[in-house]
Amino acid sequence: MSHNESIPSNKEKIIVLGSGPNRIGQGIEFDYCCTHGLQAIRESGYEAIMMNCNPETVSTDFDMADKLYFEPVYWEHLWEIIELEKPKGVIVQLGGQTALKLAKRLQEKGIPIIGTSFNDMDIAEDRGRFSDMLKELGIPYPKYGTAYTADEAMKVAEEVGYPVLVRPSYVLGGQRMRIVINEEELEKAVVSLLKHLPGNKILIDHFLDRCQEAEVDAICDGEDFHVMGVMEHIEPAGIHSGDSNAVLPAFNLSPMEVTTMEFYAEKIARALNIRGLINIQFAIKDGKVYVIEANPRASRTTPFIAKAYQVPYLNIATKVMLGAKKLKDFKIEKRLQGFAIKEPVFSFNKFPGVNKELGPEMKSTGEAIRFIRDLRDPYFRKLFKERSMLLSR
Repeated sequence: MSHNESIPSNKEKIIVLGSGPNRIGQGIEFDYCCTHGLQAIRESGYEAIMMNCNPETVSTDFDMADKLYFEPVYWEHLWEIIELEKPKGVIVQLGGQTALKLAKRLQEKGIPIIGTSFNDMDIAEDRGRFSDMLKELGIPYPKYGTAYTADEAMKVAEEVGYPVLVRPSYVLGGQRMRIVINEEELEKAVVSLLKHLPGNKILIDHFLDRCQEAEVDAICDGEDFHVMGVMEHIEPAGIHSGDSNAVLPAFNLSPMEVTTMEFYAEKIARALNIRGLINIQFAIKDGKVYVIEANPRASRTTPFIAKAYQVPYLNIATKVMLGAKKLKDFKIEKRLQGFAIKEPVFSFNKFPGVNKELGPEMKSTGEAIRFIRDLRDPYFRKLFKERSMLLSR
């Protein structure tokens, strides 16, 4: 005879999906997002249910949620919980890519996704559909193509032009992403990718060499759009955003470039019917702003911006997702003197055999925040000098 110790209540319930165990490419920053999301759910009068299997996180503390399911973030476990609890909906925007991957199954089973719909999230995730949308909106983006074999990849690379960025679709932390400059390197990269991720669609983008990277985090409620922050990367293009030092606010971009980024971000958010959070990555070359990708969820930089500006952005975004409040209901006042720098944290001392050279595949295991008064700060000047040396190679 089976025994079930979880007794469902009569309250309306919201399930929050976490990001699973800590690992490279899936930062602890998403724990911050889930924790503040749980608080917002409880404040909105719902029963907050957390699903995650990481003992290192605050979101799995026994008193953070009304109920905690300490289970792997896999569909089989989630479906059993849904059948028992019968929630009003599930939030996938706070747990990174791991949680986002379960949105398709939820859609197929008719389970409400709180916030942005699966179809709109999938447009951002599917490079082909996303590029078609950017084309319709008149927003510049690097030339791209898709392939399933090495031969197809060769043809696409010739069309878009070397150097190219080769990457699999729907992966975490830039897994197996490579920048290649000729056919020989391309063939090696594609064969390796298909060996480790068989059947995966290969995305091939023209790589905008020696350009500046930046990103925007924002909230949209369907009516109003709010830019949380514009961050400029110190490192040049080609290094994963999770491994880059990002400066808030932007320090070296022109007002026109920043305004263009914000304008494109709002157009994309409205076209995707975003309800909640979105992160958009940009490349700026010769004064022209290109969109690289959009992430329709909390990003690693969302907690960084919230702490830097002292604004409870995750609480606000969750209440927007729930439909409990609109952006106009909040009085948002940003407080930051000088600049904040997001510093990646690496653990190479624990992995002595690992290649320490940074690239498009993420290698950092966390991040820290540093505040500086102005750009004369010795720490910033050292980072900027290193960037100049990279660009001069």
